[in-house]
Amino acid sequence: GDVVNTASRMQSAAPTNSILVGEKTYRATRGLVDYKQVDPLVVKGKQEPVLAWLAISANASPGERTASNIPLLGRVQEMSALKGVFANTVADRRPHLVTVFGDAGIGKSRLVAEFTGQLQQDQARVLHGRSLPYGASTPYGPFSQHVKGFSKIFASDDVSSAQQKLRAALAPLVPADALEEIIAHLELLTGLSTRGEAPDRQVLFRAARRFVEALACDRPAVLVFEDLQWADSATLDLLEVLATRIREVPMLLLALTRPELLLSRPAWGGGLPAYTALSLEPLSPEDANELAAQLLRRRVVDQHAARVVQTAEGNPLFIEELAATALERPGTHDLPTTIRELVSARLDVLPREERTVLFDAAIIGKVFWRGALERMRDDSIAVSDVLDSLEARDLIRHEPLSWIERDEQFAFKYALIRDVAYATIPRARRKERHAIVAGFLEQATGGAGATATALAQHWREAGNDQLALDYLLVAADQAGRGWAKDDAAALYGQAAELCRDDPQRHRELVRRQALALAAAQHIPDARAMAARVGAKALDVTE
Repeated sequence: GDVVNTASRMQSAAPTNSILVGEKTYRATRGLVDYKQVDPLVVKGKQEPVLAWLAISANASPGERTASNIPLLGRVQEMSALKGVFANTVADRRPHLVTVFGDAGIGKSRLVAEFTGQLQQDQARVLHGRSLPYGASTPYGPFSQHVKGFSKIFASDDVSSAQQKLRAALAPLVPADALEEIIAHLELLTGLSTRGEAPDRQVLFRAARRFVEALACDRPAVLVFEDLQWADSATLDLLEVLATRIREVPMLLLALTRPELLLSRPAWGGGLPAYTALSLEPLSPEDANELAAQLLRRRVVDQHAARVVQTAEGNPLFIEELAATALERPGTHDLPTTIRELVSARLDVLPREERTVLFDAAIIGKVFWRGALERMRDDSIAVSDVLDSLEARDLIRHEPLSWIERDEQFAFKYALIRDVAYATIPRARRKERHAIVAGFLEQATGGAGATATALAQHWREAGNDQLALDYLLVAADQAGRGWAKDDAAALYGQAAELCRDDPQRHRELVRRQALALAAAQHIPDARAMAARVGAKALDVTE
């Protein structure tokens, strides 16, 4: 067939004692083999010339796979600061909150990945959780991921199985006389319970605190909160309480966020007993030049490297994407001058199959699953192979843990890649694809509370307001049970907007929204009272 015929033509075109490869082989091995691109081959039976590369030399031993081709550059002081804080946390058994601030693409995740990777080699316990954009984040989402990750709970687990896993994971860490109470409250906090409501949020926060303290009793631990700028207010409150109330355990709370967090929480970190803020700045000209040179493999003319560095303005994301564009389109002299144009340019040159799958992934969200993509396919595209190619292009990342059991989870390397891809999709196709994604999530998770906000978003984009309303109410009720009252109010408000044509139901939802808002008022009111009387040591959120 076509593959064999093309291979035969390439073999005939290859120089004596040399190896000629096609585009897929090149992409899969370019990190291990140095190549030289040759003139495209005109192949009989092919409408378009076939791209080809000549293998020059291997830069690794057989079977060897390098962890990273490019070392971390320009973050010596920040890495030293993180190591120093962690060392003091362990030595003094004094919890510490570190917030890493930085613009999109500045390297927050890379810095923390390098740092926590070293800690894990030293047997520290590291748990990751992230907030999601586009209305898909649930109250206490990152902390729920910590609990479920530690307990090996998947979104695809039914409630009974998830509860059993939670019990099995906590039993060795928590005193027997407190186990039932902590489990019951953690179930409410993480959406694993659909009945009852805690008498007050402080009860739930106390259970979270005891869970975190138990994690760090036997060995040092780190809880990573990624993309905190998208976090719900309940998560921010919980993180502040943990930073204030945890005692005498080696626990590092590590938050990653864009500066926008300070717009909603201008006093973030203020008054905490142990707090450090790290701000990541653009790379220095020297480091930016070195990063560009390494990404361009020192084989692109100096003017291209200089153009990359000048356009990127020290942002590692800009440098990476500009360098990738220069490598994939070596003949072009019109390098994109903005990141959005840059990402669009990269997406434009993707092969049809990769572009199609990437756009489908954008419908799902920043995080997506192979199973959902396969559900969306109506042709013979091999999704796994295409995902491998997209990962080789450094557009997406395979994640080691999945929220859905027995399914592979991926994430866009940067949210902007997802944004650009999503904006390119015609509205009619978006609507059709959102419905497919909603059906997948319903089947994979049973419409569990943890995915209710995502399901509401997908059904609304699919044009099914009734199903969107149903899931908004599930999410709102869950937020209310967990005492995330302001989030519950926002969700009830969204639900009310969907049923304006039903005056009776609209009034009922507005009433629920008002009740949730009233319940939320006690927190800022108590804070104001504490400030007036000067009771700075009083944490009124607990």
